[in-house]
Amino acid sequence: MNDDNLVTLTQLETFTAASGGITFSARSRRQKYAWIEKILQRFWYTSSKKKNRSVIKSFVMKMTGYSDAQMTRLIGKMRATRRIAVPDSPRRNSFPTRYTTDDVARLAETDNAHSRLAGAATRKIFRREYELFGKEDYIRLKDISIAHLYNLRGRRQYLSASTTFKKTNPTPTPIGERRKPFPNGKPGYIRVDSVHQGDFDGTKGVYHINLVDEVAQWELVGSVEGISEAFLAPLLEELLRSFPFTIIEFHSDNGSEYINQVVAALLKKMLINQTKSRSRRSNDNALVEGKNGSIIRKHMGYIHIPGRYAPTINKFYKDHLNIYINYHRPCGYATTTVDGRGKEKKKYDVYETPYEHFKKLPNAAAYLREGITFEDLDKIALAMSDNECAKMMQKAKTELFKSFRKSMA
Repeated sequence: MNDDNLVTLTQLETFTAASGGITFSARSRRQKYAWIEKILQRFWYTSSKKKNRSVIKSFVMKMTGYSDAQMTRLIGKMRATRRIAVPDSPRRNSFPTRYTTDDVARLAETDNAHSRLAGAATRKIFRREYELFGKEDYIRLKDISIAHLYNLRGRRQYLSASTTFKKTNPTPTPIGERRKPFPNGKPGYIRVDSVHQGDFDGTKGVYHINLVDEVAQWELVGSVEGISEAFLAPLLEELLRSFPFTIIEFHSDNGSEYINQVVAALLKKMLINQTKSRSRRSNDNALVEGKNGSIIRKHMGYIHIPGRYAPTINKFYKDHLNIYINYHRPCGYATTTVDGRGKEKKKYDVYETPYEHFKKLPNAAAYLREGITFEDLDKIALAMSDNECAKMMQKAKTELFKSFRKSMA
């Protein structure tokens, strides 16, 4: 815009009022500052009266679009330095580069040689290289901070030269729901675990499969030569069908012997839900873990028994041990009380056999399998006394271990 014809304050005031809603703009800040400086000098702004300064300031604000605060700042600069200069572009603060590309290369070389040790161990190597072996190339790296060492490991140069790799993340298995069982006082929520009878001279021992109902503590034990699907699936089906009540849920740890497609298909066929223990929740399968010690280890011990004896052991379990532990061996059942702070306390003050406890459950007959009655179960429970059954079981166990010694002699 050519404003040479504006030479009086009256003309400036008239122009400002007449321009109304018209706005003006300059191509750059440098042009604006030069024009403002020119107008302020032409109309002697710094020595003018207050009223005249207001007219000049309003005109400049109209032409540049600057606010009152911006104009006050520029006028103050004009009074201080007699000119309005465009400030230089501010420089960003930056830290000096201390570690060179050669240092990053030596870091990658060291990590490749030592399979990427911890930061403190790597720095110790740098110091030994410099101080003990006199290698001047490590003069900067010997004093590197642990935090910055990891920063260098994130550089593109390091990543392209390093041969260390991240571990493959495990793929979660979608079989089974990871949660704790909630039976709510109903039988049919089975917890399962396996107990290995040890190895000897490269020979695998038998595997005991232990299934325990959480509410009634009804327990069935079986034995297999190996825990592959070929051995385990038929035994699991037999044991699950041997419970006198309907099975609702099957809970195990995260072992591959139970978390696999074969077991999942078996449970699906039997309309049984499958759950598995949560990470770092050892109590999720605590009941069966306790039974492993009080039943299986107590009666079978810890000595090595070769896997070929699994059918013989399984017959002993079916004919003697399972009958004894469910009909003639009392178990402890907890009574839960809640104190004023809401903390639960369990006291094991009720002792009865799993069969007795099952019969006392509310509406117990509704949980029985089809074709099974309490009259049939009473015949098994009353066929002999507790001591008679225990003695018969112990005698059969003695004969079982004698057969092991004879065949291994």
